[in-house]
Amino acid sequence: MLLPPDTWLPQAPLEPLHLDWLTRAGIEVAILRLDRIDPLISGNKWFKLIEHLNIADRAGAEGIISLGGAHSNHLHALAAAGRRFGFATVGLLRGHPQQTPTVKDLQAFGMQLHWLGYGGYRARHEAGFWHPWQTRYPTLHSVPEGGGGLPGALGCRPLRAAVCAQLQNLGWNDYDGWWLACGTGTTLAGLVLAEAGDHPVYGALAVPDDHGVAQQVERIVQEAGVVDAAYELFEASRGGFAKVDPPLHAFIEKTGQASGIPLEPLYTGKALLALKQQVEAGRFAQGTRLIFVHTGGLQGRRGFDSQA
Repeated sequence: MLLPPDTWLPQAPLEPLHLDWLTRAGIEVAILRLDRIDPLISGNKWFKLIEHLNIADRAGAEGIISLGGAHSNHLHALAAAGRRFGFATVGLLRGHPQQTPTVKDLQAFGMQLHWLGYGGYRARHEAGFWHPWQTRYPTLHSVPEGGGGLPGALGCRPLRAAVCAQLQNLGWNDYDGWWLACGTGTTLAGLVLAEAGDHPVYGALAVPDDHGVAQQVERIVQEAGVVDAAYELFEASRGGFAKVDPPLHAFIEKTGQASGIPLEPLYTGKALLALKQQVEAGRFAQGTRLIFVHTGGLQGRRGFDSQA
C-alpha cells in the first residue's frame, strides 16, 4: 500500500493577508497556507501526488519513480512521503551530481538518485524515454515531472472545498478569483476543473513560455472535458526559470517583515510580486476578493540562501 493512513489529512489554514499596497487599492486577499500542512510533505506537491499514488496503488506498484532538479520541491515531497509511509522512491535528476540541501535530504529520505545530465533530462518528453527505467524498476510507477498531468490536477480539486469551508472565518460569503504561481500549470488546472467557470483562476508564470505551461493547462482541461474553463496566465518569470533579481529579493524580505509570511524566490515570491504589479496597474476593481495560494517550496530557499 502506497497511500497514507486516513488519519493523515493535511489541513491548510486560510488567513487574511494585510499589506499596504492591497489596502491602498481596496482589495482583499486571503492566503491559503499550503506551506503549513506538514514540515516535509509541504505545499501543493502532496495534492499533486495523491491521485498518482492512487493509480500506483491500484496497479500494485511498490513505489514511485519521477523527475526533477537539484532543488526540486516535488522530489523532496515525494521522497519524504516515501520515507514516512514506507514506499520506494527513485529520482531522475537534471544535470550532474551536486550536493544541494535538497539533494542531501533526498538521500537521507532513502530516494535512489540517477543524474541524467542536461541532454538526458531534455529527452524526458520523447517517446520511449521511460522504457529503460521501467525495465530497470518494473515494480515502480512513473510520475511526470512535478506530478503533472490530469491525475496531478485532479488531486488539487479539493483545494476549492478547503477554501469554501473557511470563508466564514474571514467574514466572506464569496470570493472573486484565485491567484497562484505556475511552474507546470497543474495546480492551476486543478482549480479550473474544480471551479468549472464559477470563479476565474489567475496564474503567474514562474517559467518562460517555452516551458509549455499554457499548452499543459489546455491539454488537462480538454482531457477532463471541462467546457467552462475560466483562467488567465500572466508573465512573472522575470527573465527565465530560477531567475532571481535584487528587486524580487527586496520584495520578499519586505513582505515577510510586514506580514510574517515566508516566501521563496522561484514561485511564491514571483507570484505575489506579479499580483502587486497587476493591482497597481488597476487590473482588479476596488472591493475585489482574491485567494492567493501559497504553494510551499520553502525548502528550496536553502539553496539560494547558501549562494547569497
